[in-house]
Amino acid sequence: MPAAAIELRSVNKWYDTFHVLKDIDLSVGSGEKTVICGPSGSGKSTVVRCINRLEEHQSGSIKVDGVELTNNPQSVAAIRSEVGMVFQQFNLFPHLSVLENLTLGPIKARGLSRQAAEERAMHYLERVKIPEQAKKRPGQLSGGQQQRVAIARSLCMEPKVLLFDEPTSALDPEMISEVLDVMVELAEDGMTMVVVTHEMGFARRVADQMIFMDGGEIVERGTPEEFFGAPRSVRCQKFLSQILQH
Repeated sequence: MPAAAIELRSVNKWYDTFHVLKDIDLSVGSGEKTVICGPSGSGKSTVVRCINRLEEHQSGSIKVDGVELTNNPQSVAAIRSEVGMVFQQFNLFPHLSVLENLTLGPIKARGLSRQAAEERAMHYLERVKIPEQAKKRPGQLSGGQQQRVAIARSLCMEPKVLLFDEPTSALDPEMISEVLDVMVELAEDGMTMVVVTHEMGFARRVADQMIFMDGGEIVERGTPEEFFGAPRSVRCQKFLSQILQH
């Protein structure tokens, strides 16, 4: 069993009186790929947003690489420096070039020289197969290209963990595969990943662990073989029957 890169124990979160996460227990080993799925409003995006403190949990513990996430700004900064996040919307700076978007974090947060940051940025643009777009601004790129830039930007910080929050849901169908192909390559290279997605073909291919959430709870977990072959809960069976028809 690989050492836990991410450990959630009895994590609860409320929005006022709405109990959005209910006693979430989740362990992701170093190098493991975990795919979280479930209906809209099930709490799956909130889980990944809690892991890097974009959302605050009210009880329970979250540890990343052995560091517990607390209200202490140093703990938040330490965890964010090791955790990359790729959002549904690309969150790129529109007024900066692709290259500038990628070098900003390594220069400001990692203390890299501009030359070293640009070399690293070009390495990761090669990795996501769009080095020729370095001088363009995000608005000149397709949605699929922008999302690949967003992935490269996360990689430029050389994180230990990558979180993906529905990274293909804002894309046109023909652009989804180009982003998923990059994610498959990252998975095959051993990146620790937690991916919220409805892309079940991707999940079957790369996941070590499938998590199904509904109503703020983890209803089912297992390997892809167990999850797709013999889901135990009625809620999970219904979800899969609906999503696999599309």
